[in-house]
Amino acid sequence: MTVFPLPAAGRPVALAARSAVEHAHQGGSTQMESRRTPLHAEHEALGAMFTDFAGWRMPLRYDSELAEHHAVRGTAGLFDLTHMGEIVLEGPEAGAALDYALVGHSSAIGVGRARYTMITRADGGVLDDLIVYRLGDTEYLVVANASNAALVFGELVERAKDFDTTVVDRSTDYALLAVQGPNSTAILAGLTPTDLATVKYYASYPTEVAGAPVLLARTGYTGEDGFELFVAPADAPAVWAALLEAGKDHGLKPAGLGCRDTLRLEAGMPLYGNELSTARTPYHANLGRVVKLDKPGDFVGRDALAKVAESGVDTTLVGLKSAGRRAPRHGYTVLDADGAAVGEITSGALSPTLGYSVAMAYVARGSAEPGTKLAVDVRGRQEPVEVVALPFYKRAN
Repeated sequence: MTVFPLPAAGRPVALAARSAVEHAHQGGSTQMESRRTPLHAEHEALGAMFTDFAGWRMPLRYDSELAEHHAVRGTAGLFDLTHMGEIVLEGPEAGAALDYALVGHSSAIGVGRARYTMITRADGGVLDDLIVYRLGDTEYLVVANASNAALVFGELVERAKDFDTTVVDRSTDYALLAVQGPNSTAILAGLTPTDLATVKYYASYPTEVAGAPVLLARTGYTGEDGFELFVAPADAPAVWAALLEAGKDHGLKPAGLGCRDTLRLEAGMPLYGNELSTARTPYHANLGRVVKLDKPGDFVGRDALAKVAESGVDTTLVGLKSAGRRAPRHGYTVLDADGAAVGEITSGALSPTLGYSVAMAYVARGSAEPGTKLAVDVRGRQEPVEVVALPFYKRAN
């Protein structure tokens, strides 16, 4: 069994949804003490503002969410993502168990590679979106969103019970750091013996960073090139400090959950609880490509998802561009030209990169064509928006 290190998650970052961002606080205590990452003292020393999210006390921002956002787009940002959940399946039938438990074809993943996938209910509703890494011939790592980690673990235990595999929750065993942005390769290059040019997208590589054993993945949730590093909790502070030092000449900034929300929104990446939920299937989110109906054997949700694939969906996820600076927010109603409700905003913000407001929304299929003129009810006032293709932002290379 792989003891250390484990690979990092590509997506999968359970980001602070807007509600969490708006209820951020600095210092103080809560009724239930939130868990702290191994880097908590480093965040405090940097003057971080914290937010309680999914049972963790996480840095929301250090100085300015806007400055951190622009650093990731223009130079690089450094994130602490230790709140993610990690679950290991090992045994002769680990791949078969995941094929049954998830919508993807996990047993077809090559060793050292990864895939984005989902776990659904029997009715096709999404329980969580995940990254599955294949660590070896009979060993896999499933990375879940922080808010759903316990749920996913329980579901995997139940769904794997008839397979020759073990399911172990190892979420507390690792710290996860992420370097994201165009200068991320230059920052890491002097800290690792690995030729970073050989590190493929959605792959993991055991190596060292700043003398500490890590598993390095070329993944992220920002729309930029970057890396995620799983390290032992005891090594995390030293690796964090080494990255900050190496990044001084490359514009690296420590970055919190706040800017990750605007970064992932610009990149059109879904957030569980906003774009993804048990109320909708992957097909509603335009992610039917992750559902492998042609893989051998049955899987949880197959029948329901096959019906949706055949019949189509009545509502679908779209991008909306607003001419104004008043950003549509989660839960706002989307209206057609006649003022009739045709959908609902799932995420929205003023885009720091683009300079105008953007949003994702579920709308009726008849209102989903790019170029369609709609409106959003913003506190009783109709703000015009236009349907646009996702993502809003895509890096040049």
